[in-house]
Amino acid sequence: MASLMRISRPIGSRAIATVGRSSCWLPFTTTIDCVARPGRAITKPFSNPIAAFHATSRRRKNDGPPPTDFAAMDVLGNTPVPSTVVDICMSEGFQLNSGAMITDGSGVILVGGEAFEWKPWLPRGEPRLLNAKGQWEIPNETLGMFSLLWPRPDILVLGLGPEIRPISPELRRHISSLGMKVEILDTRNAAAQFNLLATERGVHDVAAALIPIGWKEGIGANW
Repeated sequence: MASLMRISRPIGSRAIATVGRSSCWLPFTTTIDCVARPGRAITKPFSNPIAAFHATSRRRKNDGPPPTDFAAMDVLGNTPVPSTVVDICMSEGFQLNSGAMITDGSGVILVGGEAFEWKPWLPRGEPRLLNAKGQWEIPNETLGMFSLLWPRPDILVLGLGPEIRPISPELRRHISSLGMKVEILDTRNAAAQFNLLATERGVHDVAAALIPIGWKEGIGANW
């Protein structure tokens, strides 16, 4: 409902007129009668050509800036989480978002929305993943499933266990020959990186090969 306001103040001063939740600063030289509606600017023209008004939100002087709603800024907030993202990294395995668990000390390969148990140390007959130079090196055939895929993922995220190490030049060349870029991280950070990229880009563009965080060279993760 419209309300009538009468404002009077000497020349050169300003008055504040409040209607509903909005306020108007009014510089003027004469008495002004105007009609205003809550939430709308005053629409009746002023007789003084220099009169103007500025709508401001009704706020106390000590109020800070309005709060930021970070949830509203989350562009991935409504994106479905893939079933193969890693919920928990355990000492002897993993728990996935689908509820699937690996608890026997095996690693896991996550690709194309599927999860596969992975034991890249088996061709050597003992739980070792480092070469004589201390580089992380596994036989090429342990990544054989990627040679069967087409199209292949753009990125392979390698989780090397409890700590990050350099991978051997031969392993890097082999991954590159498959047309994939490689990211090398400790397993906790590798799982987090895979979760982010798989949600953002999709499970067909990103793959992960992860070793449990409880891995001990020469002993394994199930000890």
